[in-house]
Amino acid sequence: MKKILVIGANGQIGTELATALVKVHGAKQVVASDIQPAGKHPELSYETLDVTDAKRLAEVVRQHDIGEIYHLAAALSAKGEEHPEWAWNLNMTGLLNVLEVARQAKLAKVFWPSSIAAFGPSTPRDNAPQIGPMDPKTVYGISKLAGEHWCTWYAEKYGMDIRSLRYPGLISYSAEPGGGTTDYAIQALFAAAAGSDFTSFLDADSTLPMMYMPDAVRATIELMSAPKENLKTPGSYNLAAWSFSPGELVAIIKQRCASFEATYKPDFRQGIADAWPRSIDDSSARQDWAWAPAYSLVEMVDDMLMHLATRNPVTQAA
Repeated sequence: MKKILVIGANGQIGTELATALVKVHGAKQVVASDIQPAGKHPELSYETLDVTDAKRLAEVVRQHDIGEIYHLAAALSAKGEEHPEWAWNLNMTGLLNVLEVARQAKLAKVFWPSSIAAFGPSTPRDNAPQIGPMDPKTVYGISKLAGEHWCTWYAEKYGMDIRSLRYPGLISYSAEPGGGTTDYAIQALFAAAAGSDFTSFLDADSTLPMMYMPDAVRATIELMSAPKENLKTPGSYNLAAWSFSPGELVAIIKQRCASFEATYKPDFRQGIADAWPRSIDDSSARQDWAWAPAYSLVEMVDDMLMHLATRNPVTQAA
């Protein structure tokens, strides 16, 4: 049986996705890789890999007899605006290397994540449709939209099985924020768990689509496991759970941590958030492969604080 390669396995998504894939397929079937010299999963085979190095990528695929790739390495929205050329090179060169190596090696499947950043000011802000106007205003969003088109082109040109999700903002306790515009939510929860106050880089009323990482990981595996004939929607699927603003999140946290306080000092990321939808229509995912989130917003907050309490006892006492 051919193996699964997770590229970006040390990142926010990759850390939890690799763990979930091991539960499904077993440790011997999963190979982790990242640009760092060491991995976060000692039970897995690990390869140091810069995905912009096509030769090295091909070596890893050949060496481990890879049949599927989950390509998660990317520069996110805020960091991308600060370092645009680096972000474009990582996001585009990395994806094209993965697609070309997958084509040449005749891999069975490729997963690549898109994002709500692929939308823009022309997209309806409420219930952003699966198919509609897309005019991203960040380097990250431009690369995601271009990546969607590249994936569609490779799928149509070469008959490849390439699957993708437009992730909303993702919230996780197992990895530090990676430089995204929705990272404020993770920062708020980490601060509450540490007994600290919180300064938001977005306005109190900046509503954005968000999701808990366990749901995002499950959605990824469910999409990759779905029969190909069931997937009627080309390109990247919209994916949604719930939408909230910093002010709404702070109010929920304060119900559990009464001393928690927040201030609001918007920075350049406010402009990024203002160009994104407030909510997402993910009816295509629900129809094609029965997607449905498991966690409510309140359940997410409680679960995050419970896990973070094991790192810092302040949350338990709050």
